[in-house]
Amino acid sequence: QVQLVESGGGPVQPGGSLRLSCAASGKIFNIAAMTWYRHTPEKQRELVATIARDGSTNYADSAKGRFTISGDVAKKTVYLQMNSLKPEDTAVYYCKASGVITTPGDLGYDYWGQGTQVTVSS
Repeated sequence: QVQLVESGGGPVQPGGSLRLSCAASGKIFNIAAMTWYRHTPEKQRELVATIARDGSTNYADSAKGRFTISGDVAKKTVYLQMNSLKPEDTAVYYCKASGVITTPGDLGYDYWGQGTQVTVSS
């Protein structure tokens, strides 16, 4: 069984920083990429940043210049460093592992974590 666990969320003042962590565990043969999403009632689900197994990254425009995704997909752990946080960054942040193969030759599936709340407020 594959599990993803996020941590590092919490309250922070505008302009502050947080570092989110995501760790995957279980019977995992391969992961293609790991992605941070965030969800708010207004915008629903929004992709924040992705890191692929080869280390390549991609960011939403709202995250460029302020957020950095890092880690090692092969080691099943990624991070999201968030700087210069704004109230509009308030959301539940989710980690998704894409193309997870549990047995060689099988199809890959996506798995989600339970989310971690980030609240940016003075």
